Amino acid sequence: MPHTDGTLTIQLNGEHRRVGAGLSLADLAADLGLLPEKVAVERNLAVVPRSTLAQVMVEDGDELEIVHFVGGGDHPPAVKADTWTVAGRTFRSRLIVGTGKYKDFAQNAAALEASGAEIVTVAVRRVNVSDRNAPMLTDFIDPKKVTYLPNTAGCFDAESAIRTLRLAREAGGWDLVKLEVLGEAKTLYPDMVETLRATEVLAKEGFLPMVYCVDDPIAAKRLENAGAVAVMPLGAPIGSGLGIQNQVTIRLIVEGATVPVIVDAGVGTASDAALAMELGCDGVLMNTAIAEAKDPILMAAAMKAGVEAGRMAYLAGRMGKRRYADPSSPLAGLI
Repeated sequence: MPHTDGTLTIQLNGEHRRVGAGLSLADLAADLGLLPEKVAVERNLAVVPRSTLAQVMVEDGDELEIVHFVGGGDHPPAVKADTWTVAGRTFRSRLIVGTGKYKDFAQNAAALEASGAEIVTVAVRRVNVSDRNAPMLTDFIDPKKVTYLPNTAGCFDAESAIRTLRLAREAGGWDLVKLEVLGEAKTLYPDMVETLRATEVLAKEGFLPMVYCVDDPIAAKRLENAGAVAVMPLGAPIGSGLGIQNQVTIRLIVEGATVPVIVDAGVGTASDAALAMELGCDGVLMNTAIAEAKDPILMAAAMKAGVEAGRMAYLAGRMGKRRYADPSSPLAGLI
């Protein structure tokens, strides 16, 4: 019940706060300088549909979370007719880029334009209620022009990943999502037991999960059977820049999958991206390789070229490998 001064005590984004009694969740968002159509609200661990924010009243003791997303040019692809499809959605660019580690949103947007990517991964983080004028990713990268792929970066169990994506769907309406459930902080390797469990739950709830996984063809097939619309085996540990460490298993995953295969994590330079495509992958996802380059904009363009070159080489069909030399010119008729 209200305090004697007519206020309520709530917990908002992890901090205790006093607000006036008689506020709806929509009123509270307005008082914070937020637009309801750009945020999602969780009240006492339950997502509140945006259509009901004006009817749901704030009560004393409520625990509220308010979140939003944090985190180009018209260049024809080198292979004009070569597109790929995931969950019924077709794209030209086979490069997917992240939205972290850049010095600011403007640099991020410029790198995105140089890369030609049509999909960006975005993390879901709490709204900064202390600074209502803080810039948002959507101010620089228009979700109406670029497909946002909400991800579960930083989640270490199925429950937190599922909770995050439920909020993401409420915030932006997207059902195509990237799922990653990490095992521990040192290697950031995926916990495949928790990943599989989360995939099953999300698929039953109507999500279309693209799933980060180990480079194991058996694990990848289990994820596909559980409802993954794409499998995303790591090339090397996240942020390592080591390149693809096991070409054999990546190739086996490609051969056994009936959904898109996208190398996710470990790419360091354009030749790594080209190799992923030469192995037959449908795409490559990267963040650190571009964001931490000395010139992120130039590296983004290099990655675009690398992906396109690797894809063309795969379609062309490389020559067979031989143990010994084979002369390019015929030996018959030598003087």
